[in-house]
Amino acid sequence: MIVGYARVSTTDQDLTIQLAALNAAQCEKVFGEKQSGTSIAARAELAAALEFMREGDTLVVTRIDRLARSVGDLEGIVATLKRKGIALRATEQSIDTSTPAGMAFFQMLGVFAQFETAIRKERQLEGIAKAKQAGVYKGRKRTVDVEQVKAMLSAGGTPSSVARELGISRMSVYRATTQQ
Repeated sequence: MIVGYARVSTTDQDLTIQLAALNAAQCEKVFGEKQSGTSIAARAELAAALEFMREGDTLVVTRIDRLARSVGDLEGIVATLKRKGIALRATEQSIDTSTPAGMAFFQMLGVFAQFETAIRKERQLEGIAKAKQAGVYKGRKRTVDVEQVKAMLSAGGTPSSVARELGISRMSVYRATTQQ
């Protein structure tokens, strides 16, 4: 059986182009989701596809970065596929994991996907730093009332009791004592 897997990173992105490519690749069943590719932990549809597939099946993706964004995750998925006797194919890349050259190419693509993720994160951090410098970026709103924490501590409360009563962590209590 030929099984397709499509993924986009955010809910406002669209799977249409990938689904069309997977249908053109004659996938008999397609799993799709809108979930970040930086980790496989939260990707229920990928897990369902891997669970669904049997020996002799082929998993088809449009590009390898739709499958994983880190070499570690990619190697883990490939190990699972290999253990189950499942082939992997990408519609936009020449990948055949059954040959040494194909496997090397596959691993290089994984390295580039991981590099792209790191570069994107670096650019994001640079943008945040620039916004902070310009006074535009303030960070998220505080969830802990610093004055309330300080008042409860000066009334004799312990960090543990204050944390329990306010439903916050002890670390948040300690951080509140150092803020003005």
